[in-house]
Amino acid sequence: MKFKYQARTKTGESQAGTVDAASREAALNILTSHELYILSLENIEKVLWYGKIINFFSRVKAQDLMIFTRQFATLLSAKSPLSGSLKSLYQQSENVFLKEAIFEIISDIDAGLSLSQALDRHRNIFSSFYVNMVRSAEVSGRMEEAMDFMANYLEKEVRVGSRVRNALIYPVFVLGLFVIVGGILIAVVFPEIKPIFEEADVTLPLITRILLSLGDFLVGWWWAIVIFLVLFVVLMIDYFQTDEGRAVFDEMKIRAPILGGFARKLYVARFSQATSVLIRGGIPITQAIEIAGHTVGNVVYQDILREAAEGVRRGELLSQVLSRSAYFPPLVSQMIAIGETTGRLDDLLDKIALFFTQQVDDASANLVELIQPALMSFIGIAVGLLFASILLPIYDLARAF
Repeated sequence: MKFKYQARTKTGESQAGTVDAASREAALNILTSHELYILSLENIEKVLWYGKIINFFSRVKAQDLMIFTRQFATLLSAKSPLSGSLKSLYQQSENVFLKEAIFEIISDIDAGLSLSQALDRHRNIFSSFYVNMVRSAEVSGRMEEAMDFMANYLEKEVRVGSRVRNALIYPVFVLGLFVIVGGILIAVVFPEIKPIFEEADVTLPLITRILLSLGDFLVGWWWAIVIFLVLFVVLMIDYFQTDEGRAVFDEMKIRAPILGGFARKLYVARFSQATSVLIRGGIPITQAIEIAGHTVGNVVYQDILREAAEGVRRGELLSQVLSRSAYFPPLVSQMIAIGETTGRLDDLLDKIALFFTQQVDDASANLVELIQPALMSFIGIAVGLLFASILLPIYDLARAF
């Protein structure tokens, strides 16, 4: 929730702005912790009902975020101070919305917030995974390594996204053209030629009868279809923003027939990388597992890892706990067991992350290669059925005469 406040500092200076918090009490705690005297505090979330539309048009491209993260990682590796690095990035950034966000992040850090807290106030730019990875690095003290990992991760996302877009341009154009032409045929042309077939007493093929019925339905009930689709989309978006909806959606992602395996490998790679970074930073393994669970970005894996941390606290080995989960491949528990035996758990987790990251890269490359021929095959079959539904009854009509 977002709150608008007016306050005065200890020196009596007036200050106004917004603060993000889970509740009004939490917002008050945040502001008072910065030694502010609160004059007014009001919830503005209900006023900004168009906030999502604004966020959509003010979003930062993945390419810009990737460049920002790579430059940030480079500056940190050169031992540049955090505030100085951000100021340098502010001057270099060309994206207006990212530049504004960096300025606000610098102000928040100067006011006493941590980097993760400052980033968390810009969820339309920095994902939950990004923020939690930074938060993990703050706990472990390995910010350089975490930012380098995020830069590599975003570079791969941008590369894969670019390949997918390039592969989809032509098929999507053809598919859109087919939908327009098919809609015109079904809603306009078919109802006009239907009386001709009825008068000639021609037996229509099944596909033609289906399309004729569909055309009648679309002509008579198009307004109801539009209303239903709009309501359905709005309700689904609202539902998937709830805790239950997010859990259901995350479960669907890892159980999907083709994409599920891809998602599971991605989450295992995230878990392994984050846990390795935390353990190297001296964080106890139980705490590292819990923090990594928040970093993964999936509610199902978060619950599994929370239970795994509880199991380790009870004296179980991490490899034993994960071996009972269907969402972690046997290879993971086997390699973790080797790490636990040799005392090189962080190194083995790095190898797991590297292995599954490569698996994700290969799977994404194969998926991109399959998208175009799959879409073109679908379009070809659909076009064939559409024209067959017209030509077959015309052929039967010609034979009748």
